[in-house]
Amino acid sequence: MKRRTAREKALQSLFQVNVSKTEPNEAIEHAVGEETPNQFMNNLVFGTIEHENEIDALITPHLVNWTIDRLANIDKTILRMATYELKYEQDVPSNVTIDEAVELAKAFGDDHSSKFVNGVLSKIKKDLEG
Repeated sequence: MKRRTAREKALQSLFQVNVSKTEPNEAIEHAVGEETPNQFMNNLVFGTIEHENEIDALITPHLVNWTIDRLANIDKTILRMATYELKYEQDVPSNVTIDEAVELAKAFGDDHSSKFVNGVLSKIKKDLEG
């Protein structure tokens, strides 16, 4: 499974977990169908869930006039997953993570999602590089 596909399937899994309160393993199984999830996808799903409070604390200062609870579920899920990747997946260049998140936002979000996701993640990247 390519990383782009793994990110898309991880996003779908995390969205199910957040919106439908589905168990992570069940959500992954539903997202991948007959495929086998790879380690990268599992890291994204379980790492994002495990570190959600810490991730939200990194995202929140960059939400101008917004709270994390008011974000569209898909935008919030993309931001959380990409923030996890920026902070914990050291072998992935930050710009790749941000570009992939923007592409997910274009595919699954609304007309404003990609610019919003790009702006927030760029600020988080600067914080992490500190």
